[in-house]
Amino acid sequence: MGRHFVLKREDFVFATRLIRRMKDPKTRFDERKFAEKGRDYLYNYAEEKVGPLDKGRRSFLKGILIGIGVLAVASAVPVISYLNQPPVYLKNFPWIIIVDSDGNPIEASKLTVNDPSILLFQYPMEGDITFLLNMGDANDNPVSIPPTTVVIPENGATYTFPGGVGPNKSIVAYSAICQHLGCQPPEIHFYPPKYLTPGGTVPNFLPPVAYQAAQSANAASVIHCDCHGSTYDPWRGAAVLTGPTLRPLPYVELYWDQDTDYLYATEMNLKAPVIMGQPSDLASFAYLSSFNEQTGCPKMLLSKGQTPSECYSKLNNEGNTFSS
Repeated sequence: MGRHFVLKREDFVFATRLIRRMKDPKTRFDERKFAEKGRDYLYNYAEEKVGPLDKGRRSFLKGILIGIGVLAVASAVPVISYLNQPPVYLKNFPWIIIVDSDGNPIEASKLTVNDPSILLFQYPMEGDITFLLNMGDANDNPVSIPPTTVVIPENGATYTFPGGVGPNKSIVAYSAICQHLGCQPPEIHFYPPKYLTPGGTVPNFLPPVAYQAAQSANAASVIHCDCHGSTYDPWRGAAVLTGPTLRPLPYVELYWDQDTDYLYATEMNLKAPVIMGQPSDLASFAYLSSFNEQTGCPKMLLSKGQTPSECYSKLNNEGNTFSS
């Protein structure tokens, strides 16, 4: 009797990135090599095209092979069909309130400034992981993030980043998927100002070129991808500071309701680069679990103390990458 394979939420995010690389003509998965070499080819492909495989991700891939009954290498090709599901599309960007793990709305004034923890919510669809950052100076005082024009090095086009929101206009949200090859946290994460101070000890890999680029751009903090070295400026719309990426991180536009202190994700800029590996920011492989397909989650404003029953995205703390 075959074993049952259950796709966990944390595995789904990794699987969607892998699928996109498999389908991309530039990084097409070679089914013939997979049939010849088996799981080693899948492991090597995933590590090269998606990012380093930790024990959990390697076990997840192994579980796929076993769970769908692929016991012989020669019959392993069906795993591609299993993963390669067609995307679903949104008609419009939904209006989504950001909540904590208990389902209670996040209060903007209570977000820690320069939090080194990886804080992620999903928007606009399942697997579209996004950093939520409350930006501050070297003394952890919130700093207003102004609107700015962002350049896309890939083609020279520009678009406008609207700036921060919240009581101090210091809160921003950027895609947590590197625009180079799609690496995800913890390989890509936020470096607060205290980790970029001259003479300080940075416990994670930050090459001199990234530090120097941040200094030249007057960026007190950065978003850096440890996979291949891409660096982004969260002070200026997640613009590119160092390659190999040629595309800034997409941003999620936030709305702050000053009456309740609640934060909402409302849309993305269609002139900005799309989420890595997707045909559109309105496409992915599953709707948010809270998404109402009938209404499409139109604009809403909750009252203070009201807990949403739909149209929400949970903010998850993925841990502090700087702690020992």
